[in-house]
Amino acid sequence: MHPVIIEFGHLSIRWYGVMIALAFMVGMWLAGKEAERKGIGKDRIQNFFLYAFLGAIVGARLYFVAFSDIAVFWEKPLSVFAVWEGGLAIHGAILGGLLVSFIFARYHHINLSKFLDTLAPSLILGQAIGRIGCFFNGDAHGYPTTMPWGLVYSPESIAGQIYPGLPLHPAQLYEMVLNLFIFGILWKLRKKLNVNGHLFLLYVILYSAARIFIEHFRADKLTYFGNYSAAQTIGVIGIVLGVTLIFYLKENFGPGVGRN
Repeated sequence: MHPVIIEFGHLSIRWYGVMIALAFMVGMWLAGKEAERKGIGKDRIQNFFLYAFLGAIVGARLYFVAFSDIAVFWEKPLSVFAVWEGGLAIHGAILGGLLVSFIFARYHHINLSKFLDTLAPSLILGQAIGRIGCFFNGDAHGYPTTMPWGLVYSPESIAGQIYPGLPLHPAQLYEMVLNLFIFGILWKLRKKLNVNGHLFLLYVILYSAARIFIEHFRADKLTYFGNYSAAQTIGVIGIVLGVTLIFYLKENFGPGVGRN
């Protein structure tokens, strides 16, 4: 699994960038379809995705810097922009996207819960596609393993440099499969849940649980809080908040008025 698809002199096209671009395009197309069905408008979704992409990249990088060895970035400040070397954390991307969603929905007078429900299936599908980029790039990699499906990464990849010649758990593919499973659940339930916000909160709960599980195989965990990695800690918080808010919305708002 080589991280570079093709090179033209000093210019290289990497799988990581291609998969992020693909995830962005597929997510925008799918969310546009859902927005049309819900009466939000396809054009609004296209405008939103341009801002959300920037917010997600900035959030992903800042999250990684905050929870990794920040001393490295003090020594080499410009390395903050070296995203091709790894260092985009999905939780930061989600938080950055949420902030943009809140501002965008408020500015355009869109029901935030309904808007987040529209985005939820696209978000998890985009995450699944993005993990393919991580797979080729060699980041988000697993621990060494003796299992028959263990993979040896290219020496040029991040995982290959840390564990040269050793078969590793393909943790990126584990998460990709779980993300696709979550997408299937959300897609099937998107017309059945009758309270605005419940579909997005279900995404939060399911992805948080999946990430807690995947972290057992990840070798590149960020900061620990006691015996738990940052992702596991946020996962637990996500499950508790998700379940609490599901009951809160059901008790206080009931079925969404005019929900499609």
